[in-house]
Amino acid sequence: MDAEAAKFIGAGLAAIGAGLSALGVGNVFAAFLEGALRNPAAADAQQGRLFIGFAGAELLGLLAFLTAVILLFVV
Repeated sequence: MDAEAAKFIGAGLAAIGAGLSALGVGNVFAAFLEGALRNPAAADAQQGRLFIGFAGAELLGLLAFLTAVILLFVV
């Protein structure tokens, strides 16, 4: 296998990671909404954790995208 093909395979695998981070963001918001509907009084206290979970999941997606771009254009 030549280096060009390996580069494209690695970028494709990194794109899978970016797609899976979207599932993580969806799970974070689904868990928050489920908890907020069960106990609306505690929803305001949990909103900070919602944003931390969202930021963490989104960061993993951005890192996967950055890895794909580096593999395609830098290496």
